[in-house]
Amino acid sequence: METFHLWGTDMIEFLLLLIIAVFTGLLLHGLHRKIIARIQCRPGPPIWQEVLHTLKFSFKQTWIPRTASQVMYVTIVLIAVGIWIAALWVIWSGANLLILFALYMLHKIIEHGTGLSSGSPYTKFGAIRSVMSAAAELPLLATIAIVYLFCGTLSIGEIAQFQIEINKPMILSAFPAAISLYLIILSKAHYGPFTIIEAKELVSGYWTEHFGGWRALLNIAMGLKTVVLLSTFVLLFIGAVPWWMMTILMLILMISISFVCATTPMLTPYQAVTVQTIWTIIVVIYATVALVVSSAEGIFV
Repeated sequence: METFHLWGTDMIEFLLLLIIAVFTGLLLHGLHRKIIARIQCRPGPPIWQEVLHTLKFSFKQTWIPRTASQVMYVTIVLIAVGIWIAALWVIWSGANLLILFALYMLHKIIEHGTGLSSGSPYTKFGAIRSVMSAAAELPLLATIAIVYLFCGTLSIGEIAQFQIEINKPMILSAFPAAISLYLIILSKAHYGPFTIIEAKELVSGYWTEHFGGWRALLNIAMGLKTVVLLSTFVLLFIGAVPWWMMTILMLILMISISFVCATTPMLTPYQAVTVQTIWTIIVVIYATVALVVSSAEGIFV
């Protein structure tokens, strides 16, 4: 069976992948909004609405608020796009999982910096909440530890191929770790229970004051972020699959996330951090037990 080999070094192929990833991510967000609307008995926008928004913002007047730190206001947007392009390259090249998650943690700094750069009280509250929610990223550490425990490597390419070789996806043997990463993806979805930095009382959260071309670039970063996180989940816990299967699995993940967002109320910052911290403790206990068992039996899976 032909598998989904992302890893490569051809720059033209990567640029094509980059364009496809942007449009795919924006369409997935449009699907996300549509599903939530339908579940809540609303018609909702068309699936391609986020693509239209990005194009619309690209042609609108681009300005910088008078209260903003101009250098930071512009630079932080460019860094946001650069981080997720780099993250896509990490997956494309099958590089180390630690690099990918290090880039993910840098995005937390981007959220904070974007909120502070405009001078708006709404974005400042979003920036403050981004710091509070940093503690909720603890499931990342548990995910990395368990993946290494079961595969003996942190190379994305090797992890994906390893599951094909043993004919056993890690979602079966390391289900708690899969839930951890799922919670991380859920925390980055709009209108979700953990989306405390973009709550309605903060208008649009940390990026409220970014408009025009800056908002278009942030939308592009959002689309790339979605594709990177969803494809990472598939590669880590399902393995290397055909491209059409990768697309189907990403759709299933997005639909499940949309369903959770539509049926679950938004948590307070304290509740969001508490829930994810408790889950991290559970996963750490699971990893400890798995390590003890594997040491006794001399195997990892």
